[in-house]
Amino acid sequence: MPEMTTYAPGTPCWVDLGTPEIERTADFYGALFGWEVPESENAEQTGGYRLAELGSKPAAGMMPLMQEGQPPAWTTYVSVDDADATAAKVREAGGQVVAEPMDVMDLGRMALFTDPTGAFFGVWQPQSFAGAGIMRESGAVVWNELNTGDPDSAKAFYGAVFGWETRPFGSEGGPPYLTIHVGGEERGVGGIMDTRAFEQDVPPHWMVYFAVDDVDATAKQATELGGKVALEPRDISEVGRIAVLYDPAGAHFAVLKPNPRQ
Repeated sequence: MPEMTTYAPGTPCWVDLGTPEIERTADFYGALFGWEVPESENAEQTGGYRLAELGSKPAAGMMPLMQEGQPPAWTTYVSVDDADATAAKVREAGGQVVAEPMDVMDLGRMALFTDPTGAFFGVWQPQSFAGAGIMRESGAVVWNELNTGDPDSAKAFYGAVFGWETRPFGSEGGPPYLTIHVGGEERGVGGIMDTRAFEQDVPPHWMVYFAVDDVDATAKQATELGGKVALEPRDISEVGRIAVLYDPAGAHFAVLKPNPRQ
């Protein structure tokens, strides 16, 4: 398993889910991905936040919704050296601070933002907790993707905040796509999809992809567990087979079986 202990600054390092039905949602993802999602021993201190574990490694987070009317959704967090300095860069680059930097016990320091296109995301300054302990394995996060109708503004914003380099990625028949690179590395750490080619309006958002061994079987199981299929399983050239799903509470996410070379 690709076990992770550190993340280079600018790399997506964690995802968590806000949901109104934490018990049912924990059961759904536990059955779908093989997660163990026990109740936290210090639930009062953490606001009911739970760690979802895969093979005893932290794979994602899960928590009750904090505000009335808040939609259930997955959030992507980017690792940074200094959350406070990042908040200043977000403001300077035209983003909005949703939650000011705050300490999370001795685990790290976090903050929440929206980018100029309207997509919501977070940052994580690690202390005793670096982020996901496992990535790119079945049941774990394999990719983080910004969906936006203004990729040029997104490129400028995230480049200024995180120093991201973007490179065009060609996928036959697909919408324009950019891969995100940190420190000149060849491996991409995420992507930016241009949603203007879609028939319907797609609100800007960060999509979380989880690796699976069988996309079709996972989509079928998701419906049996009370979820829905938003995008039927399909092959994407140079990438693999994907589907977009909803969990029972309405949060959407994607599953991917990558091509071996990807």
